[in-house]
Amino acid sequence: MHAGRCFVQAAGVLALFSVARTFGLLGPAPLGVGLLTAALALIAWRAGAALADLGLGPADMRAGLAYGAAALGVVLLVLIIAAAIPAANGFLHDSRAQISGGRLLYELGVPIILLTAIPEEFAFRGVLLGSALRLWGPWRASLVTSALFGLWHIAPTLHTMTDNHEFRGAAASTAGQVLLVLGAVAVTFVAGLVFCWLRLRSRSLIAPVMAHAATNGVALTVAWFAVHHGSLLAAR
Repeated sequence: MHAGRCFVQAAGVLALFSVARTFGLLGPAPLGVGLLTAALALIAWRAGAALADLGLGPADMRAGLAYGAAALGVVLLVLIIAAAIPAANGFLHDSRAQISGGRLLYELGVPIILLTAIPEEFAFRGVLLGSALRLWGPWRASLVTSALFGLWHIAPTLHTMTDNHEFRGAAASTAGQVLLVLGAVAVTFVAGLVFCWLRLRSRSLIAPVMAHAATNGVALTVAWFAVHHGSLLAAR
C-alpha cells in the first residue's frame, strides 16, 4: 500500500470537499457525499489498500458489531442521564429536534446514518486512519486523523451554532463564535480518538460507524423527547 500518497490525496480531497460544502458548490447532499466517497474509494484502490486496511475485512465484522453495540449502549445511558438532569437538560433543546416523529425517523436513517456516519467513518477511520497507521503507528495516526476530524466540523458548527438556545447568545458575538467553534473542534477531536480506539480494538469500521450514528442519532432522539416533552421524565 502506498500509504503516504493515499493519506495526502485523501486529506486533500476532504479539504476541497469542505471548502466546496461551505460555499454551497456541491448541490444536493447525497450527490456531494456520493462523489466524496467514490473519490476516496478510488484513492484507496489506486494506493493498493486492502479491505483490512480500511476496516472492511469480513473476519472482523463480529467484533465490530460487539464493540459498536457496547458504544451505543454507553451513549444512550449518558444522554438519558443528561436529559433527566435539569441543569443539563437545557442543552438538549435544539431547534433541529422540533420535527414530527416521521421526520425524526427519516433524519436518523438518511442524513445521520447514510450521509454522515458511514461516509465520515469511511473517510477518517477507514482511508485516512488506514494509511496513517502504516506511516506512523496507532497513537500518532489516531492523533493526526482525530485532529483533522475536529477541523472538519468547523463549517458545520458555524452553520448550526444558533440552533441550540443555550448557545444562541454566545453565537451573537465574534468572540462567542470563536469559543463555540474551538469547543466543537475539541469535542469532535476527543470523539475522533474514541472512534479510532473502537476501530483499532475491533479492527472493523462497523464499530465506529455504530458509535458515530449513536452519538448523532441518539442525541437527536433524546433532544426530540426533550423538546416535545420537557424531559424524558416528563414524558412518562
